[in-house]
Amino acid sequence: MILEPTDALLVIDVQNDFCPGGALPVPGGDGVILPLNRLINRFETVIYSRDWHPDDHCSFSLDPQFMDGSWPVHCVQDTPGAEFPFALRVPLDAVIVSKGTDPNKEAYSAFQDTDLKNILASRQIQRVFIGGLALDYCVKETALDARRAGFEVYVVEDATRAVSEETGRQAMEALKAAGVRFCFSGEIK
Repeated sequence: MILEPTDALLVIDVQNDFCPGGALPVPGGDGVILPLNRLINRFETVIYSRDWHPDDHCSFSLDPQFMDGSWPVHCVQDTPGAEFPFALRVPLDAVIVSKGTDPNKEAYSAFQDTDLKNILASRQIQRVFIGGLALDYCVKETALDARRAGFEVYVVEDATRAVSEETGRQAMEALKAAGVRFCFSGEIK
């Protein structure tokens, strides 16, 4: 695939709390960093999303069930867990959208209550490539919202990881049914 100026890379929630050793780690989550770093310099437009929760977010539970509304405390604003890993290339002038900032609302999609759609429109983006964490939650919901917004969407398989093999497979099926395509970082030139 040859990149065009109307393409964008969306780096979804690659944050310390979702990597090994974090509060809510995705198995092998740090494995997305190398393929994303290879892609970041190839795109004219790269946008990073992050969970940016207040410390009283509605999804936090003292006895987490690891499901909607019952997660461990994670990605609290201005904490080390909410930071991007040191190994991830994030330019000083990076475009970052923060989600999950409303203490009373869950937010999985990088489009939800952010300015992402307007940012993409202002840059005349037509096709988005998505990687990050986790395939079965925030990557999936962002990709589905991107399709609903009319973008051509690719999920970069080697640049994402799922919470579990089963939910990852289910996410891929749902994404394919919605018209999302899949590729590998090495296919993008």
